[in-house]
Amino acid sequence: MALSLKGKGNTMELFGVHNPAVELATTGLAGAKSVRYNFTAASLYEESIRRGEAELTAHGALRALTGQHTGRSPRDKFVVRDANTEGRIWWDNNKPMSPEHFALLKQDMLAHAAGKELFVQDLIGGADAGNALPTRVVTELAWHSLFIRNLLIRPDRSALESFVPKLTIIDLPSFKADPARYGCRTETVIACDLTNGEVLIAGTSYAGEMKKSVFTVLNYLLPAKGVMPMHCSANVGPDGDAAVFFGLSGTGKTTLSADPARTLIGDDEHGWGEDGIFNFEGGCYAKTIRLSAEAEPEIYATTQRFGTVLENVVLNDLREPDFNDGSLTENTRCAYPLEFIPNASETGLAGHPKTIIMLTADAFGVMPPIAKLTPDQAMYHFLSGYTAKVAGTEKGVNEPEATFSTCFGAPFMPRHPSEYGNLLKDLIGRHGVECWLVNTGWTGGAYGTGKRMPIKATRALLAAALSGELGRAEFRPDPNFGFAVPIAVQGVERGILDPRSTWQDAAAYDAQAAKLVAMFIENFAKFEDHVDGGVRDAAPGFRIAAE
Repeated sequence: MALSLKGKGNTMELFGVHNPAVELATTGLAGAKSVRYNFTAASLYEESIRRGEAELTAHGALRALTGQHTGRSPRDKFVVRDANTEGRIWWDNNKPMSPEHFALLKQDMLAHAAGKELFVQDLIGGADAGNALPTRVVTELAWHSLFIRNLLIRPDRSALESFVPKLTIIDLPSFKADPARYGCRTETVIACDLTNGEVLIAGTSYAGEMKKSVFTVLNYLLPAKGVMPMHCSANVGPDGDAAVFFGLSGTGKTTLSADPARTLIGDDEHGWGEDGIFNFEGGCYAKTIRLSAEAEPEIYATTQRFGTVLENVVLNDLREPDFNDGSLTENTRCAYPLEFIPNASETGLAGHPKTIIMLTADAFGVMPPIAKLTPDQAMYHFLSGYTAKVAGTEKGVNEPEATFSTCFGAPFMPRHPSEYGNLLKDLIGRHGVECWLVNTGWTGGAYGTGKRMPIKATRALLAAALSGELGRAEFRPDPNFGFAVPIAVQGVERGILDPRSTWQDAAAYDAQAAKLVAMFIENFAKFEDHVDGGVRDAAPGFRIAAE
């Protein structure tokens, strides 16, 4: 039952809170008309629909649209540069904001919140108690409150009585930032004060900014504790053989880790510490463009039930989702609690991984569907983070384009990549982890000419890698990258394992390969002084393949 705290013109409605005087003043929300605190999914559905923010689909999910921002705005993200962060942040990758500009932005956003109906969720980032980040999220949109409630870990009701946040996020899409006043770039801003544990989000309704802000803060805090933060999905087999899947959005992390034969730990963000791996989140944020019940049954099923948020998904006249319609964006999404996946882990914890998979969506059609990596090669490709930006994932990206995102998540990496790379290399060596590079991108030609790698082939190769069977195969060295490529794998068309043979014009393939190799070498130049000779020697070197 909701309790109400009335006074000074505001109302606070609470669920499961012993003390009704919940920190209105300390959160800076004393001027709000009302604050709905830790509302459940049902209540947030009612509020979202009552306020005209979202609508109910035919199957019970909640559909919301985000307007002009259908993806993240990485160019509008800032980190406060102060005495504490000055020497710890990778400033080549992170835009600075002065403490004065941040304080002014916060002051004006809180003033903007006065008189509004707001929603607060108290949640946890990190399933490992020793490395958890208690997070308070304040939103002006009810569906945003449901989104983040789905994505982070929901503490027991009894724990809310003594909840003390170490991170506070305030998300006000209706506030438009003034670049001249706050030192930002546009009316959209994501400002992170890592010293004081505060994030301000304004001028965008894209809910993924909240989720990635938590990831950014954990990426800053955990390395100092010897814990490796990872942009990855993870699952574990019946024998406790955990696997980690690195990759950017659209490379298949969520799809490939949702394996009915294995327990899902999480689909996007994890830590690797002394006791093994742990999920940062309590939910999943899966892409739904061209989602089908046949290819991805577990994810598809979540879109057909109460509690799931569908983001920018087109509905037909019967309010049924049309996952093939990308007219609003290719970056259509669904956000759901982890327990909606039948074989999801109840704890979000697993032991040290046996296998690491690095996923790439190669837009050039050069890379093989799978390759075995040495530890030095694994660090080289981890620091390179090659993939393709998938259409719609970021504002202004309308079709896939080749990119390098170090550590498979540069936009969320506050520290220098060498810190993460050295942590990972050390963990791989200590625990004897087998590493594979998997291309879920294009084969038979570059994007626009070739076709996307068949998911059945990718799944078969992954199954063989995870079982250990693939490690016993016969391999050939790749002529461009030097890593080991299997010659034949049961259940997989042999030709697809040799990408050059899938092209009609071998000379055109060679030209593309030379171009991609040159891009790798140019990109890695900035890391050469931060790695040892073994990693530098793992660089690719193009030569014409034998006819």
